Amino acid sequence: MSAPAISSSPIPSGGKVCTSFPEILMLGEFVFGGLVWILVASARVEFAADQGWVMFVSVFCFVITTLLLILYTAGVQNSSSAWMAVDVFYHFISAVFYLSIAVLEASDTRFVLINRNQKNFRINIAATVFAFVATLLYTIHGILSILRWKSSS
Repeated sequence: MSAPAISSSPIPSGGKVCTSFPEILMLGEFVFGGLVWILVASARVEFAADQGWVMFVSVFCFVITTLLLILYTAGVQNSSSAWMAVDVFYHFISAVFYLSIAVLEASDTRFVLINRNQKNFRINIAATVFAFVATLLYTIHGILSILRWKSSS
């Protein structure tokens, strides 16, 4: 009688997380998402509700990306094939969220320019650019996750 086979996930674990391309993108997502969080927290904004949404998305994605990176390094994705779906779903939801805050930041930056606050204008421009970069990283990661999921089936 043979031992039951352990399902293996195509998502790498351990030190291989830092060498596979989609997971390397998580480091960029972590960095640029953190920069958006820091820049938005340091700027005065005209619309508090907008800042609240931007802060929620950036903190939420920062925490979940960090948690996924830790879980992937620990190898928990090898115990279930559902992690592929979680990876795809999370990265596309994050891409949509980041796109929404990038557009919102760009819109709010226009009002900062009208009020002629040069310091906040520069901070908001940087936050907008970093939000668009994070959107791009999450989108690329989501596409690569779908391709990895399809090739593993």
